[in-house]
Amino acid sequence: MSGGPFVAAPGPTNSLVDVSGVRVGHCTRDEPGWLTGVTVVLAPEGGAVAGVDVRGGGPGTRETDLLDPRNLVDRINAVVLGGGSALGLAAADGVVDALLDDGIGWPMGEPGHVVPIVPSAILFDLGRGGTWAHRPRAEDGRAAYASASASAVAQGCVGAGTGAKAGGFKGGVGSASIVLESGATVAALVAVNAVGSAVDPATGLPYAVGLGLGDELAHVGRPSAAELEESRARAEALPANTGRPGLATTIGVIATDATLTKAQCQKMSGIGHDGFARALKPVHTLFDGDTLFTLATGERPAPDPVEQTLLMEAGADCVARAIVHALLAATSVDRSADGGVMLRSWSDAFPSAIAR
Repeated sequence: MSGGPFVAAPGPTNSLVDVSGVRVGHCTRDEPGWLTGVTVVLAPEGGAVAGVDVRGGGPGTRETDLLDPRNLVDRINAVVLGGGSALGLAAADGVVDALLDDGIGWPMGEPGHVVPIVPSAILFDLGRGGTWAHRPRAEDGRAAYASASASAVAQGCVGAGTGAKAGGFKGGVGSASIVLESGATVAALVAVNAVGSAVDPATGLPYAVGLGLGDELAHVGRPSAAELEESRARAEALPANTGRPGLATTIGVIATDATLTKAQCQKMSGIGHDGFARALKPVHTLFDGDTLFTLATGERPAPDPVEQTLLMEAGADCVARAIVHALLAATSVDRSADGGVMLRSWSDAFPSAIAR
């Protein structure tokens, strides 16, 4: 007999590495004058089918045209997420070089003749540590590659989320996963650096806190009236940088062990943007370069149309939950003495809202 209706739950680490074969590494540059970094998502051996959807009005990307379903290459080796605005795209060079050294890439016929396929996206964090020119470079991408593992993903002010902010609060990296009734795993990792806020100014609660699975976010409650009033006075839950172009962008990766085509991965990325909309307001502005990649490892069978719908919807919810985790894991930063930013974390702004 059945043990009752199936209840969806997070995977073992509730992070992107719950998709078997996927590894994540960070390089965090938070020394004096710096607040930036790189996050690398490595596909399993043999690569992963991938797609992308770019919705923000100010994107900074590399190798996204290659992911168009009409184009030849159907597998990628890694995705790079980084700070540094357009300057930070150089971090991908280090990952490409490291993959090449390891003999990993698109085969070109002769032994050892490969071309690593590494789509990338960046967010804006220039100057937040105090020195405008400090941004990720090739050596930082290589360091993130070297640190990649299948251990639970470090979250908060690490990697691409080191200098991030969400509205007026400190942003960061967050991740979440789910195991569906079919047995398929879906997960997301997001670097949250939005013009919009992840927090409802009326309540102080993250917009997407209600999407938590089981007791995942049960420790998050409503802030006290005094804390909420102070935060309102600081305008922390309101959009930041509106009218100042290029100072934001939320980027991320969805992964699944299901078998999907490039076109289906592209569609999953598009539906994944619904997760941005569930967790951030406003979203996809002219000042954001919001970009989502999807990786399908193909370890499990292709879903039928109904299962595919559930899979893609689960991806959107994982994106929204990852944004909440990024907000909760972030820590306050004060680089004002160096000419950089001073940002409170959500947890420091609302200590009464976290169950101890």
